[in-house]
Amino acid sequence: MTVSSIIELKQWLGSNKISEVECIFPDMAGSSKGKILPVERFVKTLEDQSLKLADSVFGQTVSGKWVYDSEVIDYVEEDLFMTPDLSTIRKIPWNKEPTAQIICDLDYSSHEPSKLAPRQVLKNIIQQLSDENVQAIVAPELEFYLCEQNLDPDLPLKTPIGKSGRRETGSRVFGIDAVNEFDALTDDIYDYCELMKIGVDTLVHESGPSQIEINLNHGDPLALADQAFMFKRAVRQVALKHNIYATFMAKPYQGQPGSSMHIHQNLVSTKSGKNLFSDNKGNNSKEFFHFIGGLQTYLPDAMLLFAPYVNSYRRFVIDASAPINTHWGFENRTVAFRVPTSHNMSRRVENRIPGADTNPYLAIAASLACGLLGLRERIEPAKPISGDAFERRHNIPKYLPDALKRLKVSKELSESLGKEFVTLYTEIKQTEHDAYQNVISAWEREHLLLNV
Repeated sequence: MTVSSIIELKQWLGSNKISEVECIFPDMAGSSKGKILPVERFVKTLEDQSLKLADSVFGQTVSGKWVYDSEVIDYVEEDLFMTPDLSTIRKIPWNKEPTAQIICDLDYSSHEPSKLAPRQVLKNIIQQLSDENVQAIVAPELEFYLCEQNLDPDLPLKTPIGKSGRRETGSRVFGIDAVNEFDALTDDIYDYCELMKIGVDTLVHESGPSQIEINLNHGDPLALADQAFMFKRAVRQVALKHNIYATFMAKPYQGQPGSSMHIHQNLVSTKSGKNLFSDNKGNNSKEFFHFIGGLQTYLPDAMLLFAPYVNSYRRFVIDASAPINTHWGFENRTVAFRVPTSHNMSRRVENRIPGADTNPYLAIAASLACGLLGLRERIEPAKPISGDAFERRHNIPKYLPDALKRLKVSKELSESLGKEFVTLYTEIKQTEHDAYQNVISAWEREHLLLNV
């Protein structure tokens, strides 16, 4: 970090009267980890590069348990240095004291970046695309549910009471009045996003009761992953302000659609600036087809990165709005890879597999990695379909153990995403699944207790 950049940062902190700085980074689950420092201490760590923590931070499950007997982390507590990315500094609107947050990269003392950090995994894929003279453009769409605050995990969730004094029940997809039930909350979301420079495009009511979708503007993959990371945190804080929860859990309500994070993506030539998915005549290019071919071929192997928890796989059932196979088509919302009607320069592919519960850095990285493998191997896709893809065979992993096994043995994805990262990630998911296996569910007590 240069002297001039530190001076510029000091000026920003002073003009915004910042008293504390939250130095954060996404862990494997996409949750915020890091340190909170008084502003003077934060500036000093920049000057002497002393902001650090143990690298074992990436060896934790979503519940905070440690992965033991890891092939990657030996828990010797080697230090990682937190390097703030100055482009990500934001004033956060939910603290009483003027507080800033900044996203950090993590490096070893040798200045080599951590191979385990999800943000670095995405940066590595971006670099691989750059080596091919290609730049990716992405736009995530994030869905989430609102629910009453729930202090007992054994009890089902309830939709919150809106300003009408009633709970929403059935599907009110695209309902304006349904969104207006919580217009004070959505107004705060817009305000928070504006203050945090999160580029919100549109907001709609989705299929489930009290389910909302917000689309982010398209742009650089790293910038959009950062925005998605910040967005999820901001939405949760807005909901708490209104004494309810916002959840990005993939399937929080039984019998209702799940929540996704669809990813729109296309590739641009770094030499010409042209969209590589369309040729000079406006036709779909060979790169367009090869990218889809890569998604069709490798997405089942990468499924664990798009559906990281047991709950994630509850989305992928027939007629529940989530795809169950790797078909593609034009303006077909039953397929995994939808091609929206668009002009030549905005020709793109929408990956409809990822859940809202995914780590946005890893989902974007995995989606681009699959497409890049298709380009490198010149994989031809299957023919597009125009009918109902739910009538076709289910060909993506149905359960987490299946997805875990596929990622473990995928040589191509290990090479693209990093062998050490894939090893640790699968260790974490195995540990989480082992913990799940120790839980006796209400269904088991209801149907097995006196009947078997």
